[in-house]
Amino acid sequence: MTTGLHLPGGHPRDPRPRQAGDRGARHDENRTRSSVITARAAATFPPASRSVATARSFVRDTLQGWGLTDLIDDAVVLTSELVTNAVIHAGTAAEVQCLRSGDSVRVEVADRYPEREIPLQQSHAALRSPDREGGRGLQLCAALAHRWGVEYTPTHKHVWFHLELPDRPVGTRSAGPSLPTGLLPASDGRIRVAVLQIDGTGTVHAWNEDATALFGYATEQVIGKPLTDLAAWPHTPGTGTGVTEALQLSRWEGSYGIRSATGRVVPVYASHLRVRDSEGEPSTVCLLVHDHERAVIQTPLRSAAPDTTATTEPGAADPFEVFIGTPAPDDLDGLLQRTVERARDMLDADAAFLLLATDDETELEVRASTGLPSARQRFARVPVEAGPGRYGSARMPAVHEDLSVVPGAVPLLSGTGMRSVVTVPLKVEGRLTGSLGVAAESPDRYSNEEALRLQFAADRIALAVESARLGELERLRRGSLSFLVEASDLLAGTLDRDQTLALMAQMTVPTLATWCAVYTIADQSSDPQLSFVLHEDEDRIDALKELLAGIAAPEPVLAPGARVWHAPGLAARNAAQDLDRPGAPSADGQAVGGESVVLPLVARNRVIGMLTLGRPAGDHFRQEVLELAEDLSRRAALALDNARLYSERTAISQSLQRSLLPPQTPEIPGVEVEVIYRAAGEGNEVGGDFYDLFPIRDGAYGFAIGDVCGTGPEAAAVTGLARHALRLLAREGFGGPAVLERLNTAILDEGARSRFLTLLYGELWPQSDGSALLKVVCAGHPLPLRLRPDGTVTAAAESQPLLGVMEELELFEETVTLDPGDVLLCVTDGITERREGSRMLGDEGLTEVLASSTGLTAGAVAARVMRAVERFASSTPSDDMAILAMRVPGLTV
Repeated sequence: MTTGLHLPGGHPRDPRPRQAGDRGARHDENRTRSSVITARAAATFPPASRSVATARSFVRDTLQGWGLTDLIDDAVVLTSELVTNAVIHAGTAAEVQCLRSGDSVRVEVADRYPEREIPLQQSHAALRSPDREGGRGLQLCAALAHRWGVEYTPTHKHVWFHLELPDRPVGTRSAGPSLPTGLLPASDGRIRVAVLQIDGTGTVHAWNEDATALFGYATEQVIGKPLTDLAAWPHTPGTGTGVTEALQLSRWEGSYGIRSATGRVVPVYASHLRVRDSEGEPSTVCLLVHDHERAVIQTPLRSAAPDTTATTEPGAADPFEVFIGTPAPDDLDGLLQRTVERARDMLDADAAFLLLATDDETELEVRASTGLPSARQRFARVPVEAGPGRYGSARMPAVHEDLSVVPGAVPLLSGTGMRSVVTVPLKVEGRLTGSLGVAAESPDRYSNEEALRLQFAADRIALAVESARLGELERLRRGSLSFLVEASDLLAGTLDRDQTLALMAQMTVPTLATWCAVYTIADQSSDPQLSFVLHEDEDRIDALKELLAGIAAPEPVLAPGARVWHAPGLAARNAAQDLDRPGAPSADGQAVGGESVVLPLVARNRVIGMLTLGRPAGDHFRQEVLELAEDLSRRAALALDNARLYSERTAISQSLQRSLLPPQTPEIPGVEVEVIYRAAGEGNEVGGDFYDLFPIRDGAYGFAIGDVCGTGPEAAAVTGLARHALRLLAREGFGGPAVLERLNTAILDEGARSRFLTLLYGELWPQSDGSALLKVVCAGHPLPLRLRPDGTVTAAAESQPLLGVMEELELFEETVTLDPGDVLLCVTDGITERREGSRMLGDEGLTEVLASSTGLTAGAVAARVMRAVERFASSTPSDDMAILAMRVPGLTV
């Protein structure tokens, strides 16, 4: 164990002192730097004791994956010493990097403790002492590595060593250790290897003597027969591959049975190789031995050497950590991306990809890639079963030496320029959970050897990937529930149709889609109308709206679920091709050229519209996103239909209410008139308060301001009765008392629907001398106030009984003359009874406001009164309010 890299030599002031050795002799480490790096792998380990074992496993599996098994032992020993120095003695994280160049490897260990102590005071005896604790790491580097060295930076210290693969005798591909005789594989007295050749139709074309000895058939008995007549093929659990499919693969190795001439099934181990003759005709050569003699032809399986230290230390690393480092446990995307990058480096590939299987194992979804246009492929789905455009080799390792010969074998790589590819399945407990593949631009790059190495890596990470995927699904489900709850609250908070449409789009963009369009259908006979468009890039909204307006809307379908809509992508591509054509849509094809889906908006068993979602060019929707969008569309459809019903009822209500208001205020010669009316309650235009001003006959005008008990539609009904009755009776020539007495009778005739009413009614005659003559009757209403030019405010009438209570009324009218400059102010009790806590504006407050309004026009007087009422209290008014101001202009204003 080392306590620090205290090296003799160098100088403390040297900014980058180095020590290097070549089996004891110094060499410049630039020799290694100048080599061409063909593969790279790196990982960072925390300052903890378990990191030493994890680092050993990381280096072992890296070299195992690269096929540099002869260098593993030395590399693991040196890495263990150097990482121990970093994480235990230096107390910092250790960064380990493996660099492959040809048949050699360079391993770098860096820590963040760049101390450069030079132990010149130590004696040579002390340095050579076997009991010395520090310094053995570099001694081992000098003894085992071909080259080694140290370099410093202000923040890091790098120790590196270089190992080269020893030369092997020509012709030796692999060798194993010497074993005791008892451990050698058993065989019969004479090992027979049956050699069969199967032609392109699946029939036996050649049969050797050993095949006859093994199975009892003479050559002439089997030539021309299908191999399926002889093979007792047990399907491998979890796969659908049979003997016919296996004979079509370039290589295959495994166990099955051959029915002998006696009818007994002989278990065999077989190795298949597909070849072609000089005329290009394909056939398959099959080597078969007894199953217990499989060692004769079986390809040696690669397996990691046991690491006894790693298994005994507490907190040993998970299996996938040694392959891709140590990602966050919940970071599925990070785990998958590191996996594909590691797989590409391991096999020196140009690209790598990883697909995850759906729950029913019928489709694979692209989740990570490197070296490929991942933005275009991400979340794309391909079927698993065999067939054109399908992922036929997903359930077992497969090597494609040249994709140009078998186009479409791996649909994901179509049009990418990749020629050779190796794919292996990710399985957990026999269930297909995904597929990992690497690809190269040149043909014939990979063989079964690379497939075994990649499968070894896939087996190490399959469980971790599946665990992270399940964790992601759980988080998505929780997030979806939260999203839907929030969406429901927002949609329930409005009954405005336009606002509901905007909320629908804003909730989907950019959470679920890049752009969104909402189509609405007014009724069964109407065509869909484009009602709202939103894009996450605001600069593209107008272009998107222009493009969608130029194509036919999607067909309304009652069936639930999302369906693909190709029209936007086609329109975007056509627009891109016709940019020079006048009037061509200007939408950016990259923005809308991806996958587009349509979800029906169904409410009360009727399609009321469509929700259209889109992605940018080449992008695809995840199934989880589509399911969430479907849930959202159901809620949004109900909210949109509720807003429609509310809008229809509101329109009807407002139309009826507007019919209760005077159509317009007539102009009275010589008199200024101003009216302000505020109905209480949201959406109400008419309430219990009302006013009217109308011509009776030449030179005479009637005016009224009243207050029905209560607010809302019930009070508005009495309002309509009162206003129309006043006009009719006044124009019939009845005077003020007679008009109000007859109105009182009409209100009482309403029975249970009747409500009492306070009313100020008067008739006005403009005079030639500039004054105005008024005759008024005040039936229980707040008294009208008269403002003189000198600021004096007086009541202009006396209070009399209100209407709708007693059958017999004795009312009288009073005459008032408004001189030039006088103002007559009439209000309802919503003005005088304006409250703030225990305070009330009252008659005194109104009088004070009016007294300060001398010299103002009628409009200014009414506005000042309303402003004072609004400022008196901060709460929303709970009662209707009406103001009627009349002023006779004087000589000056």
